[in-house]
Amino acid sequence: MNGVWGVVGAVISVIGVITMGFFTYRGTRAAARINAAPTAKQVDLSVLQASVERLEKECEKLHQEQGRTRGVLWSISRWALVLRDQVVERGGTPQPPPQDVEDYYRTGV
Repeated sequence: MNGVWGVVGAVISVIGVITMGFFTYRGTRAAARINAAPTAKQVDLSVLQASVERLEKECEKLHQEQGRTRGVLWSISRWALVLRDQVVERGGTPQPPPQDVEDYYRTGV
């Protein structure tokens, strides 16, 4: 009878070791996922920050280009008005400007 209890004890021990190994494996995987989550979020944050910095640089370039374009537009509009005044001074009749140009002269926008 002692031998039977020894075999039963050995079987229970083997089942216990297998069960413990399974739970240890699952716990290790869960811990790895938990530890990897902040790293993944840090990577996402760094990608977002790089994107924001790139967009800020592009936006600054566009603002500079827009400023230069407005300056050129202002110069051209003043020049066109001078040419119109020259035509009028010499007794001519200048062509009327297109409606969008007239709106720009009137509003500045």
